[in-house]
Amino acid sequence: MLKTEGRNRSLSFTYTGSSTHMGSKILRQPDAEHLIQPFPIKEFKEENEEVDDFALPCLPSPTNPKEAKQIRILEQITSKFHLTDAHLMHIEKRMLDEVNRGLGKATNRTANVKSFVTYVHEIPSGRESGQYLALDLGGTNFRVILVELEAGSRSVKMKACKHEVSQKLMLGPGEDLFDFMTGCLVEFMKDHDLHGRKYHLGFTFSFPTRQRQLDRAELTHWTKGYKNAGVEGQDVVTLLKRSINKRPELDIQVEAILNDTTGCLLACAYKRPECAIGIILGTGTNASYVEDMNHVELYEGPRPRGCKSVVINTEWGAFGNTGSLDIIRTRYDHDMDSNSLNPGKQVYEKLISGMYLGELTRYILVHAIELGILFDGEAQTLLSVPGGFPTKYISEIEADPTRSTFTNIKQVMLELDISVATDFDLQVVRYICECVSTRAAYLAGAGVASLINKVARRRVTVGMDGSLYKFHPHLDRRMRSATRRLVSDCIQFEMVLSEDGSGRGAALAAAVAEKQRKKFID
Repeated sequence: MLKTEGRNRSLSFTYTGSSTHMGSKILRQPDAEHLIQPFPIKEFKEENEEVDDFALPCLPSPTNPKEAKQIRILEQITSKFHLTDAHLMHIEKRMLDEVNRGLGKATNRTANVKSFVTYVHEIPSGRESGQYLALDLGGTNFRVILVELEAGSRSVKMKACKHEVSQKLMLGPGEDLFDFMTGCLVEFMKDHDLHGRKYHLGFTFSFPTRQRQLDRAELTHWTKGYKNAGVEGQDVVTLLKRSINKRPELDIQVEAILNDTTGCLLACAYKRPECAIGIILGTGTNASYVEDMNHVELYEGPRPRGCKSVVINTEWGAFGNTGSLDIIRTRYDHDMDSNSLNPGKQVYEKLISGMYLGELTRYILVHAIELGILFDGEAQTLLSVPGGFPTKYISEIEADPTRSTFTNIKQVMLELDISVATDFDLQVVRYICECVSTRAAYLAGAGVASLINKVARRRVTVGMDGSLYKFHPHLDRRMRSATRRLVSDCIQFEMVLSEDGSGRGAALAAAVAEKQRKKFID
């Protein structure tokens, strides 16, 4: 196993062994059940290769017959969390199949992964310059951002102001929400003495939309607690422009609307030209990538002359909604899904993202208590409450420096008001956390591998962002471990942290759009 120095250090892998790919056949679920057999693993080269003590979950060591019996039961209830390479190959190919179905005109309607066209045709070149504005709405916070670009330097200077979106605004008329955002923009420009000239603006709007053009996107439905009337089915940019037009002191050209995943890709590509994929792995998850225009059948309107590619927003969280991931789902996954706000939907997201991993772990812990594996079978009040084990606890527990260290996990037990935990109990809790997070990392790695193989460039950079990716101490290394076993031999790849894509990316989209429009005019 591998250990890398510095969690955020980017790694590139060069493959030298023989390919383990099994052709383009998409495996059906019964076939995949029989693929659980060993097969050759590719050799690879990596600098500073070391042993990674946390690569795989580690069962507790029993000290007496009772603990040995408990461990056997623990192995049984967690056995389905351990994914084989055959499982991962199956998932990588199914993801690729679903992305392709989303791109096709005849298959998009029934595809889980919708593969929306973003109309972003150009990746930043590093030659962009000037000041650009960005708005970022994706949850309970709204930001106004000023980005200054210097041609040739690939440096980004940012100023930002954050505002909380009240419950009243989230549930009130849509016009009030857009007037609020415009008011924040006016205040920001006044505070930074920006009035008196024209600005180009990018808008990160991280809600499900059907994009029609780079600056036109219709909200399909609200999520994240928003219920503003008069917005669903409407072009969000038109609503924003209508609000901006009420303020004569503003001279703003809205150039682009995008989601945070596309922003992540653009922000990373500005510094690393090989970036062709952007991944968000935080509270939720999504992915964007650069696709050949010839493969995009749902493109609307005239195709820009000379543009050979376009960014696709996959919305891959819905992968598995029709059962293609049932082969690896456990009873705990099904129980959590049944009790979620959206049963049967966003299945892949529920397997890998921060909104759900803590709750999934809680279900396992409660069952382990019922079986007498944990805390002498004594029910724990806070663990019995939905949401009582947030995902941050998984990151904190696994951040203890060694398996014999219990500093962080004891603090978590204190917060859960659990006073009966023995060292064996602590090892069991940690092992369950490791099972959940390792499976999530491997599943995410399989998704990343499918997009790397689809992009099919000799060198590919993957821009990564999201709270789970940034704060879990071992998730990124485990992801790379799975990804490198699935990526084609001839591709070198690296995963790097792309911070604040939702802000920088929107401004960069505005800069690229302005440059593209000028080129067509000339």
